[in-house]
Amino acid sequence: MISAPLPDNEYARLLALARYEILDTPPEAAFDRLTRLASYLLGTPYAFVHLIDQHRIWSKAAVGFPTGSSERASAFCAWTILQDTPLVIENIQLDPRFADLPAVQGEPGLRTYAGAPLTTPSGHRIGTLCVMDTQLHPMHNADLQALQDLADTVVSELELRLNNHQLQREVGAQAQYAQELRRTLNQARVLEGVTSLMDLDLDPEYMTLSAAALLGESIASDYAGLAVFEGDEFRIEAAYVRPGLPQELASLPPKLPHWSGGVTRTLRTATTPVYLDDYALHSGALAEVSATGIQQVAWVPLGTRGQTTLLLLTVRLQDNAVTQWRGSDRALLESAGRSIASALDRQIVTRAAVKQAQQDPLTGLLNRRTFEDDLRAWKTRGQPFTLAMLDLDGFKAVNDQEGHAQGDRVLRVFGSTLSAALDEPARLYRFGGDEFVVLLEHTEEEAVLETVDVAFLAARQVAGLTGVSVGVAYSHEATGNALLELADARMYAVKQRRQALRRAALPETVL
Repeated sequence: MISAPLPDNEYARLLALARYEILDTPPEAAFDRLTRLASYLLGTPYAFVHLIDQHRIWSKAAVGFPTGSSERASAFCAWTILQDTPLVIENIQLDPRFADLPAVQGEPGLRTYAGAPLTTPSGHRIGTLCVMDTQLHPMHNADLQALQDLADTVVSELELRLNNHQLQREVGAQAQYAQELRRTLNQARVLEGVTSLMDLDLDPEYMTLSAAALLGESIASDYAGLAVFEGDEFRIEAAYVRPGLPQELASLPPKLPHWSGGVTRTLRTATTPVYLDDYALHSGALAEVSATGIQQVAWVPLGTRGQTTLLLLTVRLQDNAVTQWRGSDRALLESAGRSIASALDRQIVTRAAVKQAQQDPLTGLLNRRTFEDDLRAWKTRGQPFTLAMLDLDGFKAVNDQEGHAQGDRVLRVFGSTLSAALDEPARLYRFGGDEFVVLLEHTEEEAVLETVDVAFLAARQVAGLTGVSVGVAYSHEATGNALLELADARMYAVKQRRQALRRAALPETVL
């Protein structure tokens, strides 16, 4: 046996063969038909479509012999690809290159070989279409032309197959691109929805849970919620639970705060998102959690405000069609996280500003502007209520004799004590100077006076007030400013009576 030399362009030839991605593929009808046709036209018991790999010859199709591989060095076809025209060996026993091959000396006793190279459009000979016979079988020019025509047809099938595969990949890529585009558009709409949600005047936690529900459904989560740290306490609130979620997982979140350890607890101070594609592999993973089938978990920090820290939490199970946190998932979660955090910060600033606008800066009580809004609200509710106007007797003397700082302390002590003594939903307002107003559910005047006395006694410990003049009016007597004016008139009448009584009690002054 004499081994065939390698073609000069062997490396390029192997690349041309690899381009077709056909080696070690299952049988295909087109190549089987061409091989049968070659066997029939040339009248041989054996026919093959052979592809010449680096160290082997592999049969894509065969007649009379099973497909498989053989060593390249000893093969007829390794010589065929060295030339452009068909190779014919009319009597193999007389050819020193092949005479001692087992298939010649023994079974099946090959005698004649004819092979045409499979030449690609780029000119590389990547294999052969060949026929063999156990009898001496002369090959005429017409036979060889038919063999070459069929070999060219094999190459045409290879090209068609390659083009079809490329087209399928392009179609698949376009479909994937379209799917990704749809997901991106959907996530953009979700982010827009989250942003719109942030503009509503909602309770911070309710707002955040609503945003988490939108996100959970959008990114194919099985569960989405909120991890809340308040002081030393920890809880998980559900925002979105996929329909049909196993009960053991649906009931898991309320249990977590009662278990020691776990990944979530370690993320209280996290400032960047954490994504796990395989929760069970994390060193802090809880066996009870892994047992429920949780596979992917994502935590997005939303920041700490006061004693409360929030984490956006999303979960996927092992059977989820999405097997990892995609770039688009992360982008959406983090963008939404920034929107939520910004909205929470904005709420704090806005509510602080509103509170400041509603408060008296000295005492911290509600101011006159807030009283006007609340008076309309009380009237709208249609329930009877009481309005009391209060004025501190002797307050001017405190300011004149003990200074304004002492007067301010009197106002703060009186206001805080009276506010604490009032029952919900009563509200206390400072109108300015030493005047206060109380709005409360329908209450008899005597009960109002008893409550005011408590605050008066506390303020009297700070400085020498002489009393508190109180005017009480009821919602059925008037509305709006008229009700306030009625209480003010009654308060002023009380003050005048008290002043008259104090003057009458003073000894006459001798001039």
